[in-house]
Amino acid sequence: MTIAARAEMLADQLVAPLGRRWSHVQAVAARAREVAAAVSEDEVETLVAAAWLHDIGYSDQIGHTRFHPLDGARFLRAQGWPAAIVNLVAHHSGARFEAEERGMSGELGEFPFVDSPVLDALVLADLTTGPSGERLSYDERIFEILQRYPESDPVHRTWIKAAPILKEAVERAELRIATASS
Repeated sequence: MTIAARAEMLADQLVAPLGRRWSHVQAVAARAREVAAAVSEDEVETLVAAAWLHDIGYSDQIGHTRFHPLDGARFLRAQGWPAAIVNLVAHHSGARFEAEERGMSGELGEFPFVDSPVLDALVLADLTTGPSGERLSYDERIFEILQRYPESDPVHRTWIKAAPILKEAVERAELRIATASS
């Protein structure tokens, strides 16, 4: 069984009970396969596995700190998942910015941040997929997030800071895809 198939099974167990979140995760995993040209061939399974697992920290079974990237990464590390996948889950879609807003940078620092084509591709897959699995542009997704959370919420404050930096990650991934197909 591939690592992506194992990840799908675990996500089904932990995220499917969350309803709309499951629709999002399924669509992000499908999108990760679509954007696979942004990474090397030997990294595709890692990308897809991380896409399946990126939101498992929302599960009540493992969400101890209520900061889902940290909870998901800690769970995966304890279960013996490869460090590359664990670190992608820990740092997906600007988690470092939210950790700072929540005063949890030290905890998230347990997991090395690796700025890589795989992380860029995961950001692209996650941040062009809406909360119910619908396809959105990056700008539409950021607008949706900012509308969903009040200005006083740490998530809203995170995206004010993170949006321009993560847009660069999306653009790098899109450029890699365009280069690979030319």
